[in-house]
Amino acid sequence: MIRTARRDDLDAIVTLHTEARATYYSGHLAEEEYAGAAEAGRSRDGWARAVDREETTVLVAEEDGALVGVAAHSVRDGWTCLTQLHVSPAHWREGVGSALHLACVADWRRRGVTRARLEVFGPNERARAFYSACGWVPDPETPRHGDHLVLRLAVAEAPGRG
Repeated sequence: MIRTARRDDLDAIVTLHTEARATYYSGHLAEEEYAGAAEAGRSRDGWARAVDREETTVLVAEEDGALVGVAAHSVRDGWTCLTQLHVSPAHWREGVGSALHLACVADWRRRGVTRARLEVFGPNERARAFYSACGWVPDPETPRHGDHLVLRLAVAEAPGRG
């Protein structure tokens, strides 16, 4: 089930976010940068702001009452940006990420969004392959932002509309 995140989801969101980040930052960043106590506090504060902000949409995927995925999107510099999409590693390859992505795209279509951007950690090959399969392509104007690749998605109108 995909639903809008609530404040009482914060602990589960931060745990899931930390677990997911560890899978792709391990070996590339010092552990305290993605899983230390200070980073967990920053993560919780950031997710709390996102859940509370009217301009940000935070969606969670639940399975049997447990949070197994989270996605967030907002508008930045005139672009709709997929700012977060994480799935619990225990639930990879079960369609959770695809369901969250489709929910974001459906929301964008309802809002009339025609293009979106995201940044993905360059060495995160799993995420890069996922986004490519979902239709994301390198942003020709800004292909990189530090150690992240910048990707774009053309959001097509829903079938039967137009």
